Amino acid sequence: MRRMGSVDAAFLYGETPAWHMHVSAVLIADPTTAPGGFSVEELKRRIGHRLHLAPQFRWRLVEVPFGLGRPGWVEDPDFDIDQHVRRIGLPAPGGPEQLGNLIGDLVSLKLDRRKPLWEFWVIEGLEGGRIAVLAKVHHSIIDGVSGSELAAVLFDLEPDPPSDGDPPPRVFEEVPNPFDLLLRGVAETLLTPWRVARLAEQSLRQGLKFLGFQRQSYAPVAPFQAPRTSFNTELTPHRRFAYATVPLDEVRRIKKVFDVKVNDVVLALCSGALRRYLVKNDELPDQPLIAQIPVSMRAEDDRTEVGTKVGAMFASLATDVADPVLRLLSIHESTKNAKEMQRTLAAEKIMGITEAAPPALISLAARMYTAAHLDRRTPPIMNLIISNVPGPPFPLYVAGAEIESLYPMGPLLYGTGVNVTVFSYRDRVDFGFMVCREAVPQPWILAEGIEETFLELRAAADAVSR
Repeated sequence: MRRMGSVDAAFLYGETPAWHMHVSAVLIADPTTAPGGFSVEELKRRIGHRLHLAPQFRWRLVEVPFGLGRPGWVEDPDFDIDQHVRRIGLPAPGGPEQLGNLIGDLVSLKLDRRKPLWEFWVIEGLEGGRIAVLAKVHHSIIDGVSGSELAAVLFDLEPDPPSDGDPPPRVFEEVPNPFDLLLRGVAETLLTPWRVARLAEQSLRQGLKFLGFQRQSYAPVAPFQAPRTSFNTELTPHRRFAYATVPLDEVRRIKKVFDVKVNDVVLALCSGALRRYLVKNDELPDQPLIAQIPVSMRAEDDRTEVGTKVGAMFASLATDVADPVLRLLSIHESTKNAKEMQRTLAAEKIMGITEAAPPALISLAARMYTAAHLDRRTPPIMNLIISNVPGPPFPLYVAGAEIESLYPMGPLLYGTGVNVTVFSYRDRVDFGFMVCREAVPQPWILAEGIEETFLELRAAADAVSR
């Protein structure tokens, strides 16, 4: 049995009816490029022949009794790809809004823990004859960086690649005895006080470092400094999805003109879209919105390792600044300070809270948090999550169909009803907005705000370049 990492176990046991801990992505492809036409059966065949390259797609969960220890994975002897690759039709007229609503409904459904924790939905009936493929994969077996590389494994670099050949024979492990797992879990639980003591010592050191940053003239933002907005409320299981795209070369030009980072431009585009939405609804706060930004903790030698290795930093989105250029420069300053603080605190880290607490305690804490309605009773930890994942600059194909765009989607949690995940692909930057349906009933206003803010920044860059 392969033992699960502590962060992966937290994603698994922190799941509640309203917190879905799977990550998703939808790709839109042109089936006319597929030799002989696009076929769901051909997609299944290709995926089936390559699953040995992504072994976690055939792993089944093995839990420790009473959640006393971290669970693990074993090769699923009953694996059936037909249970993981399905097809569905899109209601007419098959436009972006219909696609976003269907994706929201599908993402709202949790994955079946009795099977390997992933599924693909082939969506037919898009306008223009396009097809879409929705991927749902549990966060316990994938993160943003490994997910990008996994896409390159599962998809093709040409419409009709050479045959993969026969996959190697599968190797099955013996499922551990529940009593043995229980004894191991009890032994781990007995070490909890020692781990908690180490965590407390680490937290004290990090706290002293944090106080040093707060005494600076421009202190980095921190959790619980976010103003409350309609994005921050008690979550429901219901989701909606919207998306937008801007040209990558123009994003890079804006970055160069104003001497910032590409990620700063991405955050500025999101900030402008959020500001427009809040102004339209007459609820723009005086304080800037605060974004949590996931940061990859992978080293070069573990980039293909299964599971999640991610940290986080917090940055101001400067939504209180009306001028788009000043807003961009303010975001750049905030992210620069946030990176410095994140690096300093990470140097003091020896373990996370997920390593100190047994999975059962994490599950209990998550359920108590939602049952006590703390989402709406406590100050928001952050206003939203924004992830930026670099993708390939070359075209990808799925069963011969050329992928035109790829929109990722992250999970919602802690009363944060908006997650923006950004993916660069070929010559474009794709923005995916995953929202709680009740918190953001009109997600397409956010998507349209990306284009409007982009035009503002491009015009400002043009003016400087003249």
